[in-house]
Amino acid sequence: MLVASLYVYAFLSEFILIYPVYTLLFADTGMSVAQTSSLFVIWSLTGMVLEVPSGAWADTVSRRLLLCLGPLLAGLGFALWVLFPSYWAFAAGFVLWGAAEALGSGSYEALAYEELERRGQAGRYAGVMGRATSLGLAGAASAIGVAVPVFGAGGYPAVGVASVLACVLCAATALTLPEHRSRGDAGDRRYLAVLMEGVTLARADRGVLRAVLLVSFVTAIWGALEEYVPFLGTETGVPKAAIPLVVLLVWVGATAGGLLAGPAERMPVRAYALMLALAALAMAAGAMGGHPAGFVLIALAFGAFQLAGVLADVRLQERITGPARATVTSVAGLGTNVVTLGVYAAYGAASPYASHGVTFALLTLPYVLVALLTARSRVPAGQ
Repeated sequence: MLVASLYVYAFLSEFILIYPVYTLLFADTGMSVAQTSSLFVIWSLTGMVLEVPSGAWADTVSRRLLLCLGPLLAGLGFALWVLFPSYWAFAAGFVLWGAAEALGSGSYEALAYEELERRGQAGRYAGVMGRATSLGLAGAASAIGVAVPVFGAGGYPAVGVASVLACVLCAATALTLPEHRSRGDAGDRRYLAVLMEGVTLARADRGVLRAVLLVSFVTAIWGALEEYVPFLGTETGVPKAAIPLVVLLVWVGATAGGLLAGPAERMPVRAYALMLALAALAMAAGAMGGHPAGFVLIALAFGAFQLAGVLADVRLQERITGPARATVTSVAGLGTNVVTLGVYAAYGAASPYASHGVTFALLTLPYVLVALLTARSRVPAGQ
């Protein structure tokens, strides 16, 4: 039941039909590009502010409860968008959505790892999380495909209702997740004590700190660059009608990378570092090639980065001790958000002076540095 519920939850959390069309809803409501950008800032800042506090809440109350509340908050936000389309309704929806993501970040990984560990199956964590992340990508891709006919038949109300329904089903799935935690693990521990314990562990334990930084950088860079794939496709001559196929190709690459996490769990550290470096080179070559065929290399790179991210999370979970697992994992989530914003800012600053291909190549350079630093570590990537 644990693994199946984790998989269903991962799929439903991304099977949100309003995702592909909400920017159209904003435009049709009269939102300017500047207003839409401000909404994205509200969304990001909400998640960053609540990331670590929600992790501590998960450690002191119930991870399953937070995994249930998160989708309900997101669903409420999507309902506001459709029922009361206006700037302030959109802003409120993004606050709710950002809070929902913060509630799930850390809680999901902590519950999965500790429940598998309780069963003596901690070694399955890499494979389970790899497949879960792949199912999340599959859920997002499926939502795009289903949204087209649903939107055509019923417009924004139809995709809104479908999105809320998916959130409710996701919340219901969370209730089926097992959670075996004693009062000594959670209920009788003070919130601030757990919060400080998690933050201190992430800062003072060098092994945990390195793992937190590895998760943050490996996950954030390619995740941010994925948003710019359509622009790169247009620059390389891909027809606008075929841009979704390019996006699908890179998602297939990322999905395949997640599925390889189980077999690659004990990858030696030098092999892990080499994979990062080669993926960075493949990304740069594919982006600067100026030809649509370069997206094959980009898809391979995305797959390698997805695999590296899952293995980095495995490394982090295996280093966390004590009751503040969700808090420490949320610290890594906060780091990911910070690096992501940095990539967005760097991309925006470079865009007036460099092509999309050159900008992609420049922003993959940090992976080479991460690879060099990782190669110096004596600990295998998944241990």
